[in-house]
Amino acid sequence: MAQSSLRTISVLRRGYGRRYTDLPVDELTHQRIVIDCSGGYLRPELIDLRQGDMVYWREQERYVTGSIAQVRREGMRLVALLSDVTLMPEDFFPY
Repeated sequence: MAQSSLRTISVLRRGYGRRYTDLPVDELTHQRIVIDCSGGYLRPELIDLRQGDMVYWREQERYVTGSIAQVRREGMRLVALLSDVTLMPEDFFPY
């Protein structure tokens, strides 16, 4: 049986610092992040993502970064649209 990999993001906020480390997400592309809260106790209103937050995640052996351009809450889903997505240099480490 193939084991699915858990996709996570880290979120930094200017003037605040690290907001989330390894926040699980259901969908992650260079265009958007989707967190589906269906079937759980967590609600989209409890996840504090904001426009301007910086997001980091790993693709293969490299980090990717982007900025949250817009956040929408659609029923039990949180959708964050991304902008300025960039593949970081090999020696980049966001911590």
